[in-house]
Amino acid sequence: MDIPHQRLAYFRVTLESGSIRRAAARLDIAPSAVSRQIALLEEALGATLMERQRDGISPTPVGEMLLEYCERRSALDESFITSLEAYQRLETGTIRLTVGEGFVSDLVATPLHEFKQRYKGIQLDIHIAGTSGIIEAVVEDHSHIGLMFHERTHPQLRFWASSPQPLMAILPPGHLLATQITPLSLTQLGAEPMAMWDTTHGVRQMVDQAFQQAHITPQLAMNTNSMVTLAQYVRSGMGITLLPAFAVAHDLEIGTLIARPIDDPLFQRSQAHMVTRVGRQQPKASILLLRHLQRWMQAFRDPMGDQPTPLP
Repeated sequence: MDIPHQRLAYFRVTLESGSIRRAAARLDIAPSAVSRQIALLEEALGATLMERQRDGISPTPVGEMLLEYCERRSALDESFITSLEAYQRLETGTIRLTVGEGFVSDLVATPLHEFKQRYKGIQLDIHIAGTSGIIEAVVEDHSHIGLMFHERTHPQLRFWASSPQPLMAILPPGHLLATQITPLSLTQLGAEPMAMWDTTHGVRQMVDQAFQQAHITPQLAMNTNSMVTLAQYVRSGMGITLLPAFAVAHDLEIGTLIARPIDDPLFQRSQAHMVTRVGRQQPKASILLLRHLQRWMQAFRDPMGDQPTPLP
């Protein structure tokens, strides 16, 4: 049953005022209008809601039930308004991201730290997936934002930001190829023991395509779905891997890994992408996070651009 809010308001004010006339004065309308609305409410409920007493109007048993309902409904309205205002002030809410594992270190280090410092009430749900899983999560609205490497077209994907991120040969310090000044060839890389992502990952799909086009069979010594495993494989001197530099930025900075360019047009054209679903109404917090990540993440920043600006 749909009970119009206006009729409930007239009923409640009448009981609080003690008479229809005083209620009409408070509401600044004619007494007949108040009587009419209460009569319609009684007709809809099939019960008398008020009875006259010597000292004014009092609720009947059904009227007491309705008054309690009015109070609960008013409390729910106030709670909703309070929650909505907090949400609009970015004090509450949840943003869900599905990302390739190679983005995690870059994502969590500085960008999310600053965002959480500024918006402490916003909860971030972060899930790891391969390219197919990222696309599915975004298109099916399981995630607001996806971060992926190696573009795959989809009619429901909006590419919010894209940045050139060449695929690099990741080597241990002291490796013979680490000192080569010119870009490494696929022939050189194919002769080295190599650890790679499993076949669901965008990087692996790109690597397979490049070596197939060059008619070279690489020495794939290990397949994994773990970024930690790939990096540790190379650090331990077991072999090499192929990754965008941002995925191992900390190792490159402290010198535990070395990155060298590769002489292959497919690898040189590779990009990192920040995606959302076409037509999805993003929450205000999600829009702010998208812009923040674009400014702060190494995967999307212009290395020649200005320093990131603080959050509003």
